[in-house]
Amino acid sequence: MEAPITAKGLTKTFRGVVAVNGLDLRVERGMVYGLIGRNGAGKTTTLRLLMGLLQPDAGEARLLGEDWWKASAAMRQRVSYVAQAGRPPDWMTLEDLCRYSAHFFERWDSGLAREMAGRWELPWSRPLGRLSGGHQRLAAILAALASRPEVLILDEPAAGLDPVVRRDLLRSLVDALVRTDGCTVLLSTHLLADVERLATHVGILDRGRIVGAGAVEDWQRTMRRVQVVFPGGEVPAGLEVPGTLRGERLGPVLTAIARVTDESQLDGLKALSGVRVNVFPLTLEELFVEWFEPGGQGGPMSGPGPSGPFEIWGRPGSLAVEKPDNRVGNGVSSAIGPAGRDADGIGTEPAPCVEIADPRVHWNQVGAPRCPGEQPPQHS
Repeated sequence: MEAPITAKGLTKTFRGVVAVNGLDLRVERGMVYGLIGRNGAGKTTTLRLLMGLLQPDAGEARLLGEDWWKASAAMRQRVSYVAQAGRPPDWMTLEDLCRYSAHFFERWDSGLAREMAGRWELPWSRPLGRLSGGHQRLAAILAALASRPEVLILDEPAAGLDPVVRRDLLRSLVDALVRTDGCTVLLSTHLLADVERLATHVGILDRGRIVGAGAVEDWQRTMRRVQVVFPGGEVPAGLEVPGTLRGERLGPVLTAIARVTDESQLDGLKALSGVRVNVFPLTLEELFVEWFEPGGQGGPMSGPGPSGPFEIWGRPGSLAVEKPDNRVGNGVSSAIGPAGRDADGIGTEPAPCVEIADPRVHWNQVGAPRCPGEQPPQHS
């Protein structure tokens, strides 16, 4: 059976700049997959390619086995997407948003929408434009969850939320996933502690490619910082910590980020005369910083290859010929439409004014809502 979210050799350039470079991704049914990476790594562009908001220069992206650039209305209502900068029209109330969205999703859950509105203290009848940015963000997420999607894609879902609301959002996401049997989630975020609490799997994106991926549980069980202190003035030449992904030597101290599957793995080092071996657990944030921190042996996260819970690889890929594509917004199956520009710093032309997506029509087609003052398209 094909995984709900897949990408093979996915490539996208903007004005000669490669944003996504030969990316491969597979998210199995029921996974909560956290996509992490530095600014400009290609996270938002990857999500937009998956959603059919951008057309790839090479490779393919599929949701539920379909190319979303060509997906039917029936398929689109099975997926919800909340863009990083997307928000509902200011003039809509939350009640308006829910009533509008309910027309397009057969599995729309009005009870869940009301429940989340109460939990997050979202006013039901106040125009959304009068709410804080954080509350507008919650309204977008509420609409995405209430559609009971099979696939949920979230770009920086907790951006702009205070710590209390963030934690409640995570609880609500977990609760919604429990109620929705087999829902698959792909989210990108810079809040690594949230990924650690919510995600089952994580992928590290760098320069448009997945350079590491694996189960969070495996990482929590095995990834360690190992510090080895030798007597004398320096670390003996050629000596390494078994399972090293990244190592650094400073005087008599050897520090390594390593996969330690069993404490006996370090017995050889502990047996050396006068040597002290200290082992520390790592949070996801610490591992992320270590991964991209300059220095060490051979650059960020250098090491002997696939030796951690993350499968580590790096292939050069083929740079795409520049092929600009200005098509944005083609009826995304979500309550919230696309941001006008990719958050990775490069992107398309401004998006259409409307940010409510109708899975049955294209943006600004007849019947789609328009911004005040915008003239409807002319048809013969």
